[in-house]
Amino acid sequence: MKLLKEICRGILIGVANIIPGVSGGTLAVSMGVYDKIIYALTHIRKEFKQSLKILVPVGIGAVIGLIGLSFVIKWLFEYYPIQINFLFIGLIIGGLPAIFKRMEGEKKGLSHGIAFLFMFALVVLLPLLGSSTASEVILTADPLMMGKMFLIGIIAAATMVVPGVSGSMILLILGFYQPILREITQFMINLATLNLSGLTHGILLLTPMAVGIIAGVVIIAKIIEYLFEHFEAITFAGIGGLILGSPIAILYEANFDHFNLFSGVTGLAALAVGCVCAYYLGED
Repeated sequence: MKLLKEICRGILIGVANIIPGVSGGTLAVSMGVYDKIIYALTHIRKEFKQSLKILVPVGIGAVIGLIGLSFVIKWLFEYYPIQINFLFIGLIIGGLPAIFKRMEGEKKGLSHGIAFLFMFALVVLLPLLGSSTASEVILTADPLMMGKMFLIGIIAAATMVVPGVSGSMILLILGFYQPILREITQFMINLATLNLSGLTHGILLLTPMAVGIIAGVVIIAKIIEYLFEHFEAITFAGIGGLILGSPIAILYEANFDHFNLFSGVTGLAALAVGCVCAYYLGED
């Protein structure tokens, strides 16, 4: 049961990284596994077995969410954008009590307020950059693009680890979001149909990105651990700002063109489901 719970947490973290405005790091904090994942990543050499017990189930879930559910998320966003956005807002809101509990008893000063407001403003204003019509890149299997995919992997990893910053939003601004999502879905189709030329193209592009993600996660996790060790209260104040700003960023990205009574009621139901799921998955 505990293993299934960890995999479910990983699935939500993986899916969150597909959705513009939603952060996998935010959900990790909301579900109470952020510190554990950071510790496991930075101590994998010294505490290899213990780290794997934490990382493997979450990693399996994240892969299922990121790759296996890319078709589902694409379909849901096409037909039920309001409901899926409210579901993730619920997942964030449901984890807020646990986050505030971590900040209880800490002395709060001007530096904490500045960190909170700066990070809150960052995550709220970030979607505005996405409104600029960045031209989508064309993914070609050449050395230059493979190098770019490695760098994109590092950037994506940074946004996965840092709560409140949406990796998919950054990719959208850079013009890589839709091309990479299409490449992943096409790779799954090629795998199912055993299209060898299509698989080769996907492997040449997605492998450098995967390597970049792994390298980026380890590097950023080290930085986050350092901040926790030396500036814990200020770091949590900043994380609090990032997370409280996340629902606003999600609402900004949500498509309300076809809002009606049905979508409103089901959206509120999805919000409630998200809150309950975050509370349940956040329990030890």
